[in-house]
Amino acid sequence: MTVEVHSLGCRLNIAESETLRDLLGRADDLVVINSCAVTAEAVRQTRQAIRKARRARPEARLIVTGCAAEIEREMLARMPEVDGLVANTAKLDPRAWNVPAAAQPREKRGYTRGFVQVQNGCDHSCTFCVIPQGRGPSRSRPVADVLEDVAIHADAGAGEIVLTGVDLTSWGADLPGSRRLGALCEAILARFPALPRLRLSSIDGAKVDPALFELLAGEARMMPHVHLSLQHGDDLILKRMKRRHSRADAIALVEGLRARRPDLAVGADVIAGFPTEDEAAHAGNVSIIEALQVVHGHVFPYSRRPGTPAARMPQVEPAMIKARAAELRVAVNRQRQRWLDGLVGHRLSVLAERGGSGHAENFARVRLPEGTQPGTLVSVTPEKVVEGILE
Repeated sequence: MTVEVHSLGCRLNIAESETLRDLLGRADDLVVINSCAVTAEAVRQTRQAIRKARRARPEARLIVTGCAAEIEREMLARMPEVDGLVANTAKLDPRAWNVPAAAQPREKRGYTRGFVQVQNGCDHSCTFCVIPQGRGPSRSRPVADVLEDVAIHADAGAGEIVLTGVDLTSWGADLPGSRRLGALCEAILARFPALPRLRLSSIDGAKVDPALFELLAGEARMMPHVHLSLQHGDDLILKRMKRRHSRADAIALVEGLRARRPDLAVGADVIAGFPTEDEAAHAGNVSIIEALQVVHGHVFPYSRRPGTPAARMPQVEPAMIKARAAELRVAVNRQRQRWLDGLVGHRLSVLAERGGSGHAENFARVRLPEGTQPGTLVSVTPEKVVEGILE
């Protein structure tokens, strides 16, 4: 059998896994687990994926890379299913896999949506986060390298490019001239005038530069969808997290964008049960879901990560964390259902994907007529919502 890559965690891992498949080509009987360590649950899922892969391919060589390969290196090395580890910072280096650089295929396989990594690592020190330990300092890819990757996906027919990174909006700070993410997006749109869609993965709202704001507010090919690395809705908790924005900052950003682009859909990462969170702080967390009209919500129960400052703060009881996470999910689902109901009867442009559905520009999932060719853009007027999908 050929190489098999399993990706866990963020969109950046998805992009890197695509590159790994190309890099390793048809390596003989190799399984790679591209792991995640953002929470204790992510580490548990990584261990589970390793055991499942070993049962499915008992004779294959099984290698683990990704954030867990850095942060939980000793634990993973002790697992009998694991044959070796590749450092997260080296996983896209051909030398780490003993393959020649010239052997990398440069043709993508025609995914409907192309994930392009533009940045890696993080220079911040949020008190709950271990990712800088797994990814290292922030590093930006030069514009020319990004454009080359976009060209590969565009030539293969991708209808949408998604820019990814650990701290996406820090792109350019370490490059000559300290450019900003808005300039990179402008360069992509100018270089590829036929590219229908450009989308961003999670962004730090505190670092949205003026050019990026203008694109999100008024450029038709820039998708009306922002996913904020929000984390909380209470100012004191945000300070204890060492985030770089306030509640008012997040609200002002979204209101400013919506004033120019009313169809904007907002997503957010939100942590439930951060240390010292009392009922008032939790109420602020719930209420910001409504204030921002969050319709793409990722709710994370706080996970105590050894070695982080937050791990030394007074902890919230696990049962309370679970209950608060459930309440946050209810709040997100309420906003999402209201939003989906409001899209019924409106014509949407949908990028068709495999499996009989696709995503609209605002990232709503839409059921498509049978036989719709993946990769095509189709106009659909949904008539109803069934289990969270427009039909």
